[in-house]
Amino acid sequence: MANIATKRIVWSGGAVLALALAAVLLWRLPGWPGGGADREVWAVRADEAGAELDLSFWDDKRGMFNNASPCILQACTDPFNYWWQAHAADALLDRYERTKDGDVRKRVGELFDGIRDRNAGVWTNGYYDDMEWMALAWLRAYELLGDDKYKEAALELWADIRGGWNEEMGGGIAWRKEQLDYKNTPANAPAVILAARLYRNFSSQDDLEWALKIYDWQKRTLVDPESGLVWDGINRTGDGAIDKDWKFTYGQGVFISAAMELYEATDEEKYREDANKTADYVLDAMASPATGLLPNEGDGDGGLFKGVLVRYLTEWAVREPERGGQYGSLILTNAASLWDYGRTGEEARFGTSWAQPPETVVQLSSQLSGAMLIEQAAKLEKLGYKS
Repeated sequence: MANIATKRIVWSGGAVLALALAAVLLWRLPGWPGGGADREVWAVRADEAGAELDLSFWDDKRGMFNNASPCILQACTDPFNYWWQAHAADALLDRYERTKDGDVRKRVGELFDGIRDRNAGVWTNGYYDDMEWMALAWLRAYELLGDDKYKEAALELWADIRGGWNEEMGGGIAWRKEQLDYKNTPANAPAVILAARLYRNFSSQDDLEWALKIYDWQKRTLVDPESGLVWDGINRTGDGAIDKDWKFTYGQGVFISAAMELYEATDEEKYREDANKTADYVLDAMASPATGLLPNEGDGDGGLFKGVLVRYLTEWAVREPERGGQYGSLILTNAASLWDYGRTGEEARFGTSWAQPPETVVQLSSQLSGAMLIEQAAKLEKLGYKS
């Protein structure tokens, strides 16, 4: 990490030209996603995206990533986007899983401390979905790094998350503690993923029972049985209505992953069918029929939505033997477009659209989505997937 600033200098002048020429030659050889050769192009790009995230967004003083780059007024530090930082941890863990870089491992620990300090020394907050994202990140950190502090953080959060279940709207976990009768996909599908992964790690039958119970409510209440579309929530305005017009990419991603985790935990075919139905909906109804690109869902929180989808869709693509190639192709198509538009000059900056150049001010949310997409492309490339 200490050499991040010098990396940009090294990538100047003749070095950039030489690399570009080499990349073009490699890209034309057979066997690659979209082209190919012996050297993994997407892995090199993932390195660049990770370096950009550090160089443009990391704040050493606070031990967290800034909200935007370049900073304008208070955009750097306020508000405290707790759930963005959770996904920043996941983005770092993507890099560590691929590279085993000791500096990245250290950065994960620094972010862990920075978030906890900013959150008044505790992990819990008022939003159940936020806590689920954080718990998922720290459980993964425990799996990859083996440090018990990450396990303890995930378990502390899980204990609080379970308290969000109530019988309003027939069950489900509430979105936030101040609105216990509003239930939505972001507070339930990730809870299934978390409970199932806790079961996988620690073999507690109680965790599996929680995963099954929450999934049953989610599917009965917020999934269109005909199309597989995952609706966003129910009773947001107190009238019992389902927000059927809120069709967000991340809702599809977390449900696909919830089904995947239960398929792996139980070996029941119905969960595989559920995952494929929703993934097929993404292919058929959310990706552009002309370009295969996923929609622009705006800035702020919306900038993170596609990143969540591509993470979990990629995880399913590498496990699904029949349909996985099509899902992987979607990821690689989007990655190629993002790179064409987001990689300019010596920078790898990613906006909310993956078919246009980034905005002058890039928010952390969209930068994280882009970085996660490039990492997923590197994973698929390594496994031989093609666009």
